[in-house]
Amino acid sequence: MRVVLAEDLFLLRDGLVRLLEAHAFEIAAAVESGPELARALAELEPDVAVVDVRLPPTHTDEGLQCALDARRARPGLPVLVLSQHVEQLYARELLADGTGGVGYLLKDRVFDAAQFVDAVHRVAAGGTAMDPQVIQQLLTRRAAADQPLGRLTPREREVLELMAQGRSNAAIAGQLVVTERAIAKHTSNIFTKLDLEVSDDDNRRVLAVLAYLDQGR
Repeated sequence: MRVVLAEDLFLLRDGLVRLLEAHAFEIAAAVESGPELARALAELEPDVAVVDVRLPPTHTDEGLQCALDARRARPGLPVLVLSQHVEQLYARELLADGTGGVGYLLKDRVFDAAQFVDAVHRVAAGGTAMDPQVIQQLLTRRAAADQPLGRLTPREREVLELMAQGRSNAAIAGQLVVTERAIAKHTSNIFTKLDLEVSDDDNRRVLAVLAYLDQGR
């Protein structure tokens, strides 16, 4: 599996390269700036991109913008954002475009190698890997701006947050210590209240929720 990695800090970039190579990933390129990332994504066509948000030359949002541009040129390109910050505007655009695997992890909340490697595999396979704090920020902002989300009960909001992380109904039931049937009922209520069609595809389900949250931004 070929990876393009973008991280401006040398020690972290080198550590990520070593970690991914130790788990049988091929590093197609490891770059430190926005222009380098744009070229690598366009020329190398990796299986997955692992991208920091803030890259030189301006250290604002070059990484995320490059990822968005690359997905417009190559719809479905799997992108895992690894950042210290939640850039809400671009994160919502990335998560809501409805194609390919996406993930957004916060650097200081990745606690072990297995967690990170699993996230890369999941995104490369077309799934989602979302840090709960990222989802919480997106949901909180949207709740304040949109009435339909306010129709959800506290339990339904909790289920929605776990859904957006890419969890299955069975996984949500296990975490909340309830039956899977109860989660299925909450899920049905959520989609009804948000005017979203229920899907058996977990990834499309999450993307549909995020696409809804992105409307009217």
